[in-house]
Amino acid sequence: MIDLSDARWFKSSKSPNADTCVEIAHLAAGAVGVRDSKDSAGPALVFSGEQWDRFLASGIWLG
Repeated sequence: MIDLSDARWFKSSKSPNADTCVEIAHLAAGAVGVRDSKDSAGPALVFSGEQWDRFLASGIWLG
């Protein structure tokens, strides 16, 4: 379990609507946290750096 209490979350500057996007946080050991910007107290997903790199390279997130 990774402690997210000190995570510094941010939204993409390319998000068309700041109310309906995800936020990410760079975590220890290269991990990346992802959460719903509308539910900042809700659950978060945590990916290894390698998993995050594969996700970005896939282009899926471009819609």
